[in-house]
Amino acid sequence: MSVQKGMATFHYNLNGCAIKKRVTGKKHIYSTSLTYRPNRKPKPAAISHHIKCVYIRPEGWIPPFLIPAYGSAEGHGGLVFHMALLNEDLTGLAKSSLFPLGSFIPIWAAVDQKDHQPLLLLLEECVAATTPELQSASLVYPIITNKGCLADGKNGNSRFLPRYHSSAILLYLQSFKFALGEEVYIHCKLVAWDPEVFDIEKKACHYIKETGEWELLDDPSQSDLCKCCDSSCKPRLKRGVDSEPQGLVQNSVLGPLTIVENSETRIPSEFVKYPTVEQGW
Repeated sequence: MSVQKGMATFHYNLNGCAIKKRVTGKKHIYSTSLTYRPNRKPKPAAISHHIKCVYIRPEGWIPPFLIPAYGSAEGHGGLVFHMALLNEDLTGLAKSSLFPLGSFIPIWAAVDQKDHQPLLLLLEECVAATTPELQSASLVYPIITNKGCLADGKNGNSRFLPRYHSSAILLYLQSFKFALGEEVYIHCKLVAWDPEVFDIEKKACHYIKETGEWELLDDPSQSDLCKCCDSSCKPRLKRGVDSEPQGLVQNSVLGPLTIVENSETRIPSEFVKYPTVEQGW
């Protein structure tokens, strides 16, 4: 922070200071609130100012992990998280945010690990809402719950696609009836984790209708970790907060997108064909 002639200037990276990123159309929108609180809570803040920075996405821009030649380095450094809608063949960004009911919404998320050791990206929780900001009274539709369980895949045909890199994940989400015709925002909690360590709180599980069982995306032989998806995925013995590893977490918002009624797009589960990652990468 620098001060000059009664003016204070704050210098923060766009991935810090609780700044939220939203991708909408051709814009990248970063928002946060600047609050001045001379007295401790519960006394109200003296000043609260909403800050929003809008950047126009460059023509032809694609996220770094969509570039086949992109590499990663080992070591330590900062992290940048990404989330975006992809086109139907997974070759680039979606050109439309309008989806007929029953069609699929490919959602890509990744962590740019920069100088970190290899990381595993997980979607710990995801919900759909009609507002870009989640509030206690917000009406939401659960997509991923219970620490990484793709709940929407049990009633519909949503599932994770095979990874092309541990630091990215592809959610093949079937569009749903929630808020038909309205603007919808996808709110997700992204977690960067150790790619060699899975447990009931750090996992990516989807429901395989052919077998009627939950499966761990990254190692089906450890799918027992997903059995809690039908109940509660909490450890039996709660470790101390100070000793429990939390991973590196980022809350991200994607949208708005709109789901519209179209009966012709409803496909029975036995006829659904999931794209392969090799088609697009």
